[in-house]
Amino acid sequence: MRLHSLPEPPDVERLRTALDPLRLGGSNEAAAQRMEAEDAEDIDDDEESDAEEDLHLDMDEGDANAKSKGEEIELEHLATLERLRQNQRQDYLKGSVCGSVQATDRLMKELRDIYRSDSFKKGMYSIELVNDSLYEWNVRLMCVDPDSPLHSDLILLKEKEGKDSILLNMLFKETYPFEPPFVRVVHPMISGGYVLIGGAICMELLTKQGWSSAYTVEAVIMQISATLVKGKARIQFQGPGSASKVCGQGQYSLARAQQSFKSLVQIHEKNGWFTPPKEDG
Repeated sequence: MRLHSLPEPPDVERLRTALDPLRLGGSNEAAAQRMEAEDAEDIDDDEESDAEEDLHLDMDEGDANAKSKGEEIELEHLATLERLRQNQRQDYLKGSVCGSVQATDRLMKELRDIYRSDSFKKGMYSIELVNDSLYEWNVRLMCVDPDSPLHSDLILLKEKEGKDSILLNMLFKETYPFEPPFVRVVHPMISGGYVLIGGAICMELLTKQGWSSAYTVEAVIMQISATLVKGKARIQFQGPGSASKVCGQGQYSLARAQQSFKSLVQIHEKNGWFTPPKEDG
């Protein structure tokens, strides 16, 4: 190579150095050990550098996620989500799992998304899990269209009974999200607004025929709120001594709601659903 003035490859010097022990009467074993030691040192340096880089990335991502979650969900609601996870873990260990894995995972996601929702944070509605169960929710509608008679009725309800919301109950099956929840009004008594006897709600969206697994719980809540206003719902204020005459102290019953909803579905399966004119909204 020197004869023809060609540059030496960089590894040639390393090989020449490795062969020095042979020239000095050393052994092949010594040369091999020296080369292995150099290779190991290079590998260790690379692995240490990669490990430090990965560690910094993990720490940065973890801090960012924790900060993001802390900003999006209040500590009270984070505690609720953690308590639900612990309960689920205990149920699995005991073999007393309620519902299905698919429904439970979807409902956990729905609840988490609601806690992050602007509508929820603004107090348009609130959520309470009955007995800490993901499969039964109490939803309080606290805001409806301010220009609607229902809005005025809610103000009057606050003055008369100290309650400022419409209480809905949502029951989910283990087949959720492929079947809709059963939703009913619990309190107060309402006329109009597509609310049936017993508190069931006349909405195609809440039937198997009109339901889609893509619908979110919040979308259902907001649609019910809009439907009550659209149907000109009004709160029935009971006179003295008359509350006991209607469904037990002015509150609907689950059994009657289920019965009226079943009859509704049968009628619409036979006759179809009525689509109101566009001018009606």
